[in-house]
Amino acid sequence: MTGRSRRGVQFTHKHTGSNGLSAAEGRRASFSDASEDGSVAKVKGDPALDSIAEKPTTLEQTVAPASEYEKKKQTFITRMVWTFVMIGGFFAALFFGHIYIILIITAVQIISFKEVIAIANVPSRARDLRGTKSLNWYWLATTCYFLYGESVIYYFKHIVLVDKVLLPLATHHRFISFILYVFGFMFFVGTLQAGHLKFQFTQFAWTHMALFLIVVQAHFIMNNVFEGMIWFFLPAALVITNDIFAYICGITFGRTQLIKLSPKKTVEGFVGAWIFTVLFGILFAHYLSKSKYFTCPVNDLGANIWTGLECEPNPVFLPHTYTTPQYFPTKWSFTVAPIQIHTLLIATFASLIAPFGGFFASGLKRTFKIKDFGHSIPGHGGMTDRMDCQFIMGFFMYMYYHSFIATYKTSVGGLMEMAINGLTPEEQIELIKGMGQYLRNQGVVSDTVLACLDNTLPAKR
Repeated sequence: MTGRSRRGVQFTHKHTGSNGLSAAEGRRASFSDASEDGSVAKVKGDPALDSIAEKPTTLEQTVAPASEYEKKKQTFITRMVWTFVMIGGFFAALFFGHIYIILIITAVQIISFKEVIAIANVPSRARDLRGTKSLNWYWLATTCYFLYGESVIYYFKHIVLVDKVLLPLATHHRFISFILYVFGFMFFVGTLQAGHLKFQFTQFAWTHMALFLIVVQAHFIMNNVFEGMIWFFLPAALVITNDIFAYICGITFGRTQLIKLSPKKTVEGFVGAWIFTVLFGILFAHYLSKSKYFTCPVNDLGANIWTGLECEPNPVFLPHTYTTPQYFPTKWSFTVAPIQIHTLLIATFASLIAPFGGFFASGLKRTFKIKDFGHSIPGHGGMTDRMDCQFIMGFFMYMYYHSFIATYKTSVGGLMEMAINGLTPEEQIELIKGMGQYLRNQGVVSDTVLACLDNTLPAKR
């Protein structure tokens, strides 16, 4: 009979243990209970399973960790190679002259702008809107034309103002820059389309934010180079030094988290890096201040570290004796160059304030759920990832230099600008003749030169 169960035949799935689970369920539970190292855990107290040996690790499980190790190894090698490439390229540009540093700053400026613009771009919408990408690059070109022109006119008046072609461009530079911006503004308004307005205005605001945070701040770094290589090299070196010591101190004795945006940053690493950066900065500034190539403002774009520069040193580089005020109970004095005291403050900013540029960048990346701004530097990520603290540091250095260090004297370019813009042609001729007469009286020029000026220049009407 099919309906009657066979005598003496037992079905294991019908037997239950003391906990009410069937044997089959017990087996399923034992296989699903995996240990932390990935092996299958055995059911405690089951002698049958105790005699069963664990299966050997499969080929896939062996290859996966190995491939992951090789990947990390290759990333480390790539990162180290490009680190040395960047260090070598930077020092080569530093030694070969100011113009090469300007070219590096320009390249960093353009690449960083491209990376920041790209993270907010929506390709599907950009394809539907004509001129979206082109307009971003137009804004960059217009901003660079204005900023670079301001620097060239300010630092090279004596060249620009005497050139027949460059004079009108220099005289009307700001108006020309404004008109170029207005053209871009009109084009933007003309391309607004219903259904894309929010995206277009977001792009407009995002582009202007990138122009301010990257292009404008990089312009001030460029001005630091013109004021003297030390005002570019010193703050950049302080930021790098602070980053290195923050890492070393953090992994050595870091315990307390500093900020949630960067979970790996610790208070101990933050404070420790500040102390080491100040010590390094004081020593580094002492050696840099001994070279006129680093301390002199740019008066020859063809100069390099071997030819050097010549100038009257800024008083900040000359030793000065400081004494305690009269109302102090004990009187004592010490002699030090003022640059050492300034470096103490500059290093403090590089350690305590400049890192917030990196925190800002971290928050920006978290907003868009990206790890890096780009892949411009193999093994390092994007250019912006490496320069996030340098922008605000360079901006600070420019403001600090012009507020507390710069000495303002009348320059040849400044006098020429006043004479060209403030005097009539007849008055300019009189100025030349008067200067000739003065120089002859001082024995600088001969009577022949003065007579030549009188015969060549028209007489006063």
